[in-house]
Amino acid sequence: MAAATAAAAATAAAPSRPEVAGPDSGPEPPFPIRISGPVIKGFGRGSKELGIPTANLPISGLSVGGHEDLASGVYLGFAGLAPCRATHQHPLHSESKYHHMAAHLWEELLRVMIGSSEFDDPAEKTTWTHDKGAVYPMVMSVGWNPYYKNEKRSVEVHLLHHFDEEFYGVRMNLVVLGFLREERDYASKEDLIKDIRMDVDIAGRSLRRKAYVKFAKDKALLKFEDEEGEKAGKKAK
Repeated sequence: MAAATAAAAATAAAPSRPEVAGPDSGPEPPFPIRISGPVIKGFGRGSKELGIPTANLPISGLSVGGHEDLASGVYLGFAGLAPCRATHQHPLHSESKYHHMAAHLWEELLRVMIGSSEFDDPAEKTTWTHDKGAVYPMVMSVGWNPYYKNEKRSVEVHLLHHFDEEFYGVRMNLVVLGFLREERDYASKEDLIKDIRMDVDIAGRSLRRKAYVKFAKDKALLKFEDEEGEKAGKKAK
């Protein structure tokens, strides 16, 4: 009873959420932050319990670039997946069943990501999303997940796109552009889902801005030359 009361109080005391995260002028230090690692199996609850799947990275992925001390919380940015069956069947510009973001925000984000003159040529779109891998907007949770009381810290990435394919073992690179909120406990699973969907909408509004969407073309997102990344990509095909 006491735990439930504390969770309810924490949820009730949660501050109102801003429309966007980060200044319009672009990411401020320490962002952008670059993280990389192979997709691993997580706790198995994102899809089953919440209906919001995540692609988890080893916590050691935070050591890339020296980010072991990255504060727990929820972040936004872009993710690059190494070439695999999932990226071939579900490129960003394909028709998506993704429904966690408000439709008008998703359409606008998609338009600014792949509708620029740089990608007007269909051949360039195909190269960008198939041969080299694929880039997707994302939100990332780093921490202990107070609602589930994790016993170890985790890195859980929710790609803002619908996939029918799993891609365990595939290399994933992240460019993290801003901080959305601190970790919270919740009175119910429904409250947690509501906050995650708000994270997604705020990320959509934030990433569509010119100073942020340009990072979707960051070369680090589709750089998979290391041996581990090549093996992971080939294995998943």
